Amino acid sequence: MYAERMEQLPPYLFARIDDMKAQKIREGVDVIDFGVGDPDLPTPPHIVDSLCTAARDPRNHHYPSYAGMPEYRSAVADWYKTRFGVTLDPKKEVIALMGSKDGVAHVPEAFVNPGQYVLVPSPGYPVYRTATLFAEGKVSEMPLLEENGFVPVLDDIPADVARSTGLMYLNYPNNPTSAVVREGFFEEAVEFAQKYGIVIVHDNAYSEITFDGYRAPSFLSTDGAMEVGIEMHSLSKTYNMTGWRIAMAVGNPEIIAGLGRVKTNVDSGVFDAVQHAAITALSGPQDCIRDACAVYQERRDLLVRGLLDLGFSVKPPKATFYVWMAVDDCMKFATRMLDEAGIVVTPGIGFGTAGEGYVRFALTRSTERIREALDRMKVMTG
Repeated sequence: MYAERMEQLPPYLFARIDDMKAQKIREGVDVIDFGVGDPDLPTPPHIVDSLCTAARDPRNHHYPSYAGMPEYRSAVADWYKTRFGVTLDPKKEVIALMGSKDGVAHVPEAFVNPGQYVLVPSPGYPVYRTATLFAEGKVSEMPLLEENGFVPVLDDIPADVARSTGLMYLNYPNNPTSAVVREGFFEEAVEFAQKYGIVIVHDNAYSEITFDGYRAPSFLSTDGAMEVGIEMHSLSKTYNMTGWRIAMAVGNPEIIAGLGRVKTNVDSGVFDAVQHAAITALSGPQDCIRDACAVYQERRDLLVRGLLDLGFSVKPPKATFYVWMAVDDCMKFATRMLDEAGIVVTPGIGFGTAGEGYVRFALTRSTERIREALDRMKVMTG
């Protein structure tokens, strides 16, 4: 019944974890879930109020623009200029997305021919791989190793693979490793893309969740980046708007146009009321980001300190709301955590082969629940 391409798709990691968690809940277990990175903090009230007002306006009850409201695209361009110093033409270099997953999933359909390679970070967001398979491309993993700061070594990519590559995904600050990009890497990536005619898609969804004074850069701030790539940013993590499904792709106008051409054939755009709320988020007070980062930093410090006290190998991340921890066998560890302690963590192997030997904690639970989890782990580890 299913198409052959379906046989290539691995089970979606988070759905599998949800099934395991649901079974434990049915058994009466009080599960503490550090699995999926869905912020537990509410969307700021001024953004919610903006949505309510816009939703009551009948002018917003019709089909939206495929590319996004001009006002939304202008707000995105203004935000990029203020935040990163990047100048964008909102008419040609900005497009609205229904969450960055939307853009990540559809961009290979515009730029990858059947049999072409896509360079995918491993470990990395699972949709990079599945999007490649849907486009009938071939995945070539770029290992993100701890000894290299979880940054790919582009010189290790075979020349024959590079010559047959249509697209490269990058993601810093990184999910799942929480690594930040080292100085000079984006310049190397631009040079690599120019040499081999590769489109770069930089997933920058976590740029605003940073700690200890670190400020994440935009790939588009790099000389030459606008010639070879685009960047995606999402309001999901920045403003606790995961359920709202609103994001943007920005950058090279030809790449934006190609992505837009795919999207006009598969969706009807983002609800205008949500775009109005997104304009409020981008152009309004940004204190909410600072406040959220303070909450995540408190949780980060508590969890990392507790894990170190228990004898685990872990470092405090500079960005994202994830903690990436080394273990002997990630599936065995994750299964034991759920069975013996009622704690959900994400096994690294679900993000790619180079994720073996690690698990990911999402800092989306209160300090009280983190303390409870650490107490359970202390009992579990004896």
